[in-house]
Amino acid sequence: MNTKILVTGGAGYIGSHTTVELQNAGYEVIIADNLSNSRIEVIDGIERITGIRPVFEQIDCSDEHMVREVLDKHRVKGIIHFAASKAVGESVQKPLMYYRNNIDSLLNFLEVMPVYGVKGLVFSSSCTVYGQPDVLPVTEQSPIRPATSPYGNTKQIDEEIIRDAIHAGHPYKSIILRYFNPIGAHPSAEIGELPIGIPQNLVPFLTQTAAGIRDKLAVFGNDYNTPDGSCIRDYINVVDLSRAHVVAMNRIINSQSEPIEYYNLGTGKGLSVLQLISLFEKATGVKVPYTIVGRREGDIEQIWADPSHANKVLGWKAVETIEDTLRSAWRWQQKLK
Repeated sequence: MNTKILVTGGAGYIGSHTTVELQNAGYEVIIADNLSNSRIEVIDGIERITGIRPVFEQIDCSDEHMVREVLDKHRVKGIIHFAASKAVGESVQKPLMYYRNNIDSLLNFLEVMPVYGVKGLVFSSSCTVYGQPDVLPVTEQSPIRPATSPYGNTKQIDEEIIRDAIHAGHPYKSIILRYFNPIGAHPSAEIGELPIGIPQNLVPFLTQTAAGIRDKLAVFGNDYNTPDGSCIRDYINVVDLSRAHVVAMNRIINSQSEPIEYYNLGTGKGLSVLQLISLFEKATGVKVPYTIVGRREGDIEQIWADPSHANKVLGWKAVETIEDTLRSAWRWQQKLK
C-alpha cells in the first residue's frame, strides 16, 4: 500500500497501538509527538512488534511552523490526530493549558491540510461530549451536553471546529471517533499505557498499586446512584480501539465516507470501578488495596456505549474480553517493574 499516514501523539498510549495496527495493514506511518507525556523508547517497542520502525518527528503540534514543516516533508494522505492533553482531573486544575494545547493543534492541521493535499482526518474524540446522559446506552444521536470538565469541553469545541470547517467547504473529510474508556496493553507487552509521574487514569494506578508502587488505589466516590455506588464506565481494549482507526482511515482514503461521520467506540457494557477492581483480582490473582475518597470534580456518574452504528457501518466490533484486557495491563506493568 505504502500510503503515508501522520499519527500525531503517536508515541502515546492509543497512538502507539494504532501505529502498530496501521503498519500491520500496510500503511507507512510518520509519528509526530513532542514527548510531553510519552517516551521515545515506545518507538523501539513498535519496531519490535512489527519489524518496521516508524518515522519519528519530534514537534509541538500547537506550533504552526512545525506542522507546516512536517506536512511539507512527508506529504501524507491522511492524519490521525491524537495529540492532546487528556486527563479530566488535571484539566480542572489547568484549564488554559488544555484549551491552548487541544484546540491550537487541531486548528493548525485543519488550516494547512488543503495546502498539502491531505485527504482526511480521523479525530480522537471522547464520550465526555455527551456529559451525563439521561438515557443509556449512548448513541451517536444522543444530545451533546454541557461539558463537566475543560478536557471534555475541548473535545466538544474541536468537533464543532471540524464540522464548521467542512461545512464551509474545506476540501477534506473527517471521521470523529468518540472513545469510551481505553484500557489494557498490546498482547506482546512491548507497548502499553505509560504515564509520566502519578497516573491520571484508573488502570495504570490500579496496576501500580498491585505492583506495590502505590500504597492504595483511590476510588473517587461510593455514593453515586449506581448499584455499588462507584462510577460506571465502558472499558474498551486499546487494541480493539486502535483497529477502528485503521478501518476509519481506509474509509476516508477509499472515498467511502461522507464529509463528516461520527462513531461511538465501546463494548456496549458498563462496569463500575469496584467491579473492575474485583475483575482484575480474579483475572490476575493479585489483590489491590483501595480506599474510598470523595468524588472527583469533573467526573460523570455513569456512561456506556451503543456501538451498533460502528458495528454496522465500519464493520468493526470490540472483541477482546475484559479479563484478557486486564491481564494484558498486568503483564505490561510487570515488564515495566
